[in-house]
Amino acid sequence: MSDTYIIEVGSQPAGIIVRAPGGYRFFAASHRFNRLEGQIFRNAREAERAARRLASGMELAA
Repeated sequence: MSDTYIIEVGSQPAGIIVRAPGGYRFFAASHRFNRLEGQIFRNAREAERAARRLASGMELAA
């Protein structure tokens, strides 16, 4: 399993996630995804879903 993943929404980079204690920490690639900055996700799929929800204007879970 990799320690780093690139998260994209469509063909646009949303950010990267890096393995951290408890999961993967998100680092935003653009201002559009700043709300995810520093959040910990269990896996890459969870981070991608959060980025897609944010890009589509859906409210993020607390």
